[in-house]
Order: sequence, then structure tokens, then C-alpha cells
Amino acid sequence: MDLHASVDVSASGLHAQALRMRVIAENLANADSVARTAGGDPYRRKVATFRSHLDRTIGATKVQVASITTDKSEFGKVYQPGNPAADGAGYVQTPNVNGLIEMADMRAAQRSYQANLNAIEAARAMTSRTLDLIK
Repeated sequence: MDLHASVDVSASGLHAQALRMRVIAENLANADSVARTAGGDPYRRKVATFRSHLDRTIGATKVQVASITTDKSEFGKVYQPGNPAADGAGYVQTPNVNGLIEMADMRAAQRSYQANLNAIEAARAMTSRTLDLIK
């Protein structure tokens, strides 16, 4: 694989991890939201999934976003009888977003993003050194 192909592969990883971080940020931003009406569903956590994709033009496998799906786990419940979103028993459904899990996912996405940046930088440095040797 040449340096151009390795940069393309790393760039696809950058795009995928950037999207993953945006989805996680959206989850964290909506972690405390509730439904606007009684009995309505609150925000449902989203998850980005990836797949590999063979790019025949460069002969390398890249990463692509397969889909952004919703997490089907149960909502939480909090007793708040005065809340307009409360059901008949006084419970309000809360989003299925766990801040600890989201922060761990964010850290993993950041590290993967940084690894892809490091790979691009290494390819750039090797190209620069090669050009310096040719001079």
C-alpha cells in the first residue's frame, strides 16, 4: 500500500470517529431531557455503527458509517408528580443515556481519532523526508 492509500484509509477513520463524537455529544446534550407531554417518550440514545468498505481504486479497506440507530434499552423512571410529563402515577420517563458510558465512548473515539491523525502525520513526514533525500 502506498502512502496516499494509507492517508485515505486514515482519513476515512477520521470521518467515522468525528461522526461518532457528534452522536455521543448529542446523547450527552439530551441526557436530562424529558417528554413534552404526559406518557410521551423522552430522547432515545443513538449509536453509530461502522462497516468496512473495500475501495478498489486504491486497493485498501476503509471504514464507513453503516448507520445511526437508536438504543432499544428501557427508559429510566423518576418520581416527579408535578412534572407535566408525569404519568398517572407521577413518574416521568427519563432518557436511556448513561453519562458514564457516553464519556467512556467519547474517550475511545478521541483516542481513535488521534491515532488516525498520527498515522496521517507519519505519512506526511515520510513523504517530506523522501523529497528532502531526492533534492
